Amino acid sequence: MTVYRIKSKSRSWDGEPIGILILDAAYPCVPGNVGNATTFPFPVRYKEIRGSSIERLLNERDPELLKPFVEGAKELEAEGVRAITGACGFMALFQPQVAAAVDVPVFLSSLMQVPFILRTLRPGRSVGIISANASCLTPDHFRNTGIPDGAPLVLYGMEDQEEFRTSVLEEKGTLDSDQVEREVVGVASRMVEEHPEVGAILLECSDLPPYAAAVHEATGRPVFDFTTLIRHVHSALVPTRYAGHM
Repeated sequence: MTVYRIKSKSRSWDGEPIGILILDAAYPCVPGNVGNATTFPFPVRYKEIRGSSIERLLNERDPELLKPFVEGAKELEAEGVRAITGACGFMALFQPQVAAAVDVPVFLSSLMQVPFILRTLRPGRSVGIISANASCLTPDHFRNTGIPDGAPLVLYGMEDQEEFRTSVLEEKGTLDSDQVEREVVGVASRMVEEHPEVGAILLECSDLPPYAAAVHEATGRPVFDFTTLIRHVHSALVPTRYAGHM
């Protein structure tokens, strides 16, 4: 007989290992986007951080957002999640503080994969990062995700791509997914053409994983993104029990 024990008297549900902090933004989250729960083959729990607009997080890097991010993480922890991730790579701004505020692992930014990726590449190779807005990434974002100073990075952005910019950064209310795919594939293809030393690609933005397969097909490079991070974390939280024969 299997006996289960309650973990908290303050909630009447279980089974959501991954908690996701998400921005206060309004645009379509298509399948593959971190903000679409059908992206994952396991349950996730969302927590919207009220007031955390794209403008305040990316452009202003508003330090006043730290408090609601910490509060949101604590709420997710109390609601039973076993790890907390983000839904915007720029949440790296608060990675150390949020991690220090809760007792579960915190993985706020897709950029946290870059040190791992660098270890897999031979000398002379670099990691290509495609960001929602490359001009908004700062040394603090890299430092907070463990990326060493002087790391071989090639940084390109989507801020000049019309459909992505108006749909995501400006929140016009619609999103032409086929056009965004063409735009990100174009950026990735230009990146590897101009920088053939790029050995792997990291999609910083949580809106770009739907197009990872197309980027891989166009460039031939391994492609990492928020979903590869979240699936990796989940596999550590819910290890597979194996069955077979010898």
